[in-house]
Amino acid sequence: MAMLTVTPPRTTSAPNWFLRAFGRNKITNTSPSKTSLSSLCEEILKKSQAAFLSGKTKPYQFRIKQLESVVQMLENNESQFLKALQHDLHKPKFEALLSEIAVIKNEAIYAANNLEEWMEPEYVEKTLSTALDECYVLKEPLGVVLVIGHWSFPLQLCLIPFIGAVSAGNCVVVRPSETASNTAELLQNLLPKYLDNECYHVIYGGHKDAQNDLSDLLQHKFDHVFYTGDATTGKLVMQAATKFLTPVTLVLAGKNPCYIDRNCDIYMAARRIAWARFVNAGQNLLAPDYVLCHADVHDKLLKELYTCVTEFYGEAPEKSPDFGRLVSIEHYQKLKELLGCGKLFIGGKSDEGIKYIAPTILLDVKENDPIMEKDIFGPVLPIIKVCALEEAINIIRKREKPLAVYVYSSNFKVISEVMSRTSSGCFCSNDSGMQNMFLTLPFGGVGGSGMGCCHGKYGFDTFSHRRACILRNIGIECVTYLRYPPYVDKNLSLILWASSLSRRSSGWCQIS
Repeated sequence: MAMLTVTPPRTTSAPNWFLRAFGRNKITNTSPSKTSLSSLCEEILKKSQAAFLSGKTKPYQFRIKQLESVVQMLENNESQFLKALQHDLHKPKFEALLSEIAVIKNEAIYAANNLEEWMEPEYVEKTLSTALDECYVLKEPLGVVLVIGHWSFPLQLCLIPFIGAVSAGNCVVVRPSETASNTAELLQNLLPKYLDNECYHVIYGGHKDAQNDLSDLLQHKFDHVFYTGDATTGKLVMQAATKFLTPVTLVLAGKNPCYIDRNCDIYMAARRIAWARFVNAGQNLLAPDYVLCHADVHDKLLKELYTCVTEFYGEAPEKSPDFGRLVSIEHYQKLKELLGCGKLFIGGKSDEGIKYIAPTILLDVKENDPIMEKDIFGPVLPIIKVCALEEAINIIRKREKPLAVYVYSSNFKVISEVMSRTSSGCFCSNDSGMQNMFLTLPFGGVGGSGMGCCHGKYGFDTFSHRRACILRNIGIECVTYLRYPPYVDKNLSLILWASSLSRRSSGWCQIS
């Protein structure tokens, strides 16, 4: 296929699967399906490990072919993916193409366009003592990696890290979310038809006891685990991985704050916030989770939010073809419980039969309300009135570090103040939810919102081992003898002189 060019621009109790995995309140399960799944995991791992040890995934041309195959799979089966996403999340075609299919295709194309450069050894600065040696960093694949996707964007959150792992030369096992079952089944059926069957696998059991399925996977040794999802499960995935000292990347949900300054284009802010909160029915890791609005513009913001929500979805959003549905009855019920917080401004209408909750805005929410403590993952936006920037910053800093911090202001000093005094996986001013569209920026969390990242070269680096390589010159024994006993002060002085660095006025180092 022709290669396109892309211009880079709270519950804390452990679930049953975790207790089972670590032997506490151990459950004995001898059902044929569980035994079969466990055997399948072992079989796939052995096959993947043998393929990796053969060196099959390392050549540049092999990686390129697999990346091109990802694009081909999406292009050839676009209508099937759109249908699956519609069934799982009632996702409109516009949203599905933009946030799932297009972003994955761009990710694969960007990786293919830059892969040769990424794979090149990185030569490092040398001192006089190593001037005749070859010193560089070699980017090596880790081995067999596990990618655990999330149901909110069931295609993107599987295939974006998958592309990073493939470009780095790894074998990959993908575990899509059983909650978005139609997309998971389609991925399981299509990926083997396009990509190498020895190196890339999809494990999807389709069982109701999906957490136990996940525990079975984590009982096997992978060379890296990439997990996207909620913080509670993320902590348990990380703990399970310690059994094999397996490195883990976690991209976790969190309470993303959004500050509205008194000096701000409220018309623009309302539309961008409403889109980011209500797209995909609010089931979005990067959505603004609560708004801290300056008292001077509070009423104006509410007026604009009401207007733009009506413009977006009409007077009856349940009839709008552009508004999604919650992914499951369980998720619907959890979210419904949070609607009792604060005072209802707009929305609040719900229908369990179609897993529908209207775009909802809550006022007079308190910092310790349940909706401010739990992940929302739905079309509900709490708004807290604040009297000053300092108050907003203090509220943000009291909480775990979020995946994203947003600020809307026409004053650069305000933007700079929020950016410098808060910490988050990413930061965005005067827009929301667009960060993962930029292939040249890392996507990941910090602290309570995770560790590590993906996207573009950052994904390649996540799944690569940076191996330090020194190829020493064998003809300089007349110099290296200085390090051998018996030790002499004169020899020590010569070695220190040859290997020392001194500071330049510009801040760079140079040989003494």
